[in-house]
Amino acid sequence: MRERLLRWETVLLTLCVLVLAYGAISTDGFAEADNISFLLLDYSEVALLAFALLPIVLTGEIDLSVASVLGFCSALTGALWNAGMPFETIVPLVVGAGVVLGSINAVLIVRFGLPSLAVTIGTLGLYRGLAYVVLGDGAVTGFPSTYRPLATDSLGFLPYVTILVIVVGIIAAVVVHYTPVGRALYAIGLGEQTARFSGIRVDRIKMSLYLVSGGLAALASLIFTLRYNSARADNGNGLELAVVAAVLLGGVSIFGGRGTVFGVATAVLLMAGLRNVLFLGDVSNEIQNVITGLLLIISVLVPASARLFARRKRQHPTAEPTLDEEESCPAPTVSSQRS
Repeated sequence: MRERLLRWETVLLTLCVLVLAYGAISTDGFAEADNISFLLLDYSEVALLAFALLPIVLTGEIDLSVASVLGFCSALTGALWNAGMPFETIVPLVVGAGVVLGSINAVLIVRFGLPSLAVTIGTLGLYRGLAYVVLGDGAVTGFPSTYRPLATDSLGFLPYVTILVIVVGIIAAVVVHYTPVGRALYAIGLGEQTARFSGIRVDRIKMSLYLVSGGLAALASLIFTLRYNSARADNGNGLELAVVAAVLLGGVSIFGGRGTVFGVATAVLLMAGLRNVLFLGDVSNEIQNVITGLLLIISVLVPASARLFARRKRQHPTAEPTLDEEESCPAPTVSSQRS
């Protein structure tokens, strides 16, 4: 029972409840249905990208290009809409484009064996640059009113997009925690070579993860574009910071092999609530970015400190009882001399 209470997910859930309670008590309008809908909508894209990044980080890899894939797909949406293409045709094309961008990351990382950090930093800039090539500096607006409500309206206080996020989260939880694929993700993160010797198809799994990441980033781009009714090349710029912070704050080890979907979902809700409280308190975006950066540092520092403490505790077991035992027992050499 004590270990369950001290789990990082429990700490996150407690912090989340405290932040939401503080907002409801101290901030006018925080607990109103419209604001709750806005709070959930504000981090819907972050949640989708975090669920895409979670299994990748579990394997010990990273994808920093997710926000740039979102930006490119948003720009592509605007360019195709400008060209007079029906929105029903644009949707599968954009999702397919996201999968293609994810496959480029996959090929470079899996087939060529390049470090995922270096590759996705490179494609972060590459995909964002391609977004400007596709659409330029302008913005495209006037998307069909028949689809925009799907990204803006709510069922009571629950936005339609949040329902989609919940469905994606449930699917991610089932796959990660209750299927052989999920067990393989943890095995790869704990030791890739051991996983290979165990018969796990490491390369195929990693390839699939980056394809899914690209597809979910494209889906998030469609939501982002419709929600703001604006397709721009800089859409989602800097969003990767919030996504990585949500995943690491959710208790997922940056080295792989540890983390839960529930932890990531709770971290997203915590960050959304905190951002909303700051927004209603007229705190500037710069300060909000500083807080997000601090959360990212804390999310790495706390687990690392806990592991270091546990390691030192194992290396230095209870020494005092041993010393007492030695003092209470005569040394064998002394006894032999007296005999």
